[in-house]
Amino acid sequence: MNAITHQHGRLSSEAEKVLLIAEDAAMRDQLRRTLEAMKFDVEQARDEADAVARLRTMAYEAILMECTTFGAENVMACMQLRGLYPRLPILVISSFDSLDHKVVAFEAGADDFLICPLHERELAARLRSAVRRFRAPTMGASERLAVGEIILDLAGHRVERSGAEVSLAPSEFRMLELLMKEPGRAVSHSALASMLWGRETTANRKHLRVIMRGLRRKIEKDPSHPKYLVTHAHFGYRFQIQ
Repeated sequence: MNAITHQHGRLSSEAEKVLLIAEDAAMRDQLRRTLEAMKFDVEQARDEADAVARLRTMAYEAILMECTTFGAENVMACMQLRGLYPRLPILVISSFDSLDHKVVAFEAGADDFLICPLHERELAARLRSAVRRFRAPTMGASERLAVGEIILDLAGHRVERSGAEVSLAPSEFRMLELLMKEPGRAVSHSALASMLWGRETTANRKHLRVIMRGLRRKIEKDPSHPKYLVTHAHFGYRFQIQ
């Protein structure tokens, strides 16, 4: 699989620490060389068990998981990593461009889903965007957003609907946070993509729809007729004030 094309660059002054997970040795080595050329600090893991062992002894700022498809083993690995490290960004890179695989990946806890072939500058930009969010200070314990029956606890990374906790993927949580911080105001696709991934692309626009579909299924009583997560035609989404 030809993962990337080459053009070197550097955007940040401090090397980002990335754990690369890939079973295929040739692909793992290719991605490692590419990331190191872009000035990332990279360590490699063969599989999820190897990754967990490394995570227990070393601090990382992002995980890049390479897989041909996002199958059952990848789902379990992503879920375990997300459970052990709730804030650590997990980016999946795959050659299989399937909406179903993207939905499964996001629901398993992935923050981003990248499709090969991928230009190395885009890979670097997405990784650095994820690391910037990870490095950002966490919110104070008292910060909560409440609109109607929906409560979002920023510090506890929890969401409640009518008093019952709702389990959200990290990307779903961030989108809900962005919309609830601007209640009643439409937030553009471009702004959402930029805040989630650092830039807007055609693929990111598709990812927004995937995330919104999953979010509505978990937040709305009737996802086909949303009460809170409203589409603003040809522009973006808004969190409706009741």
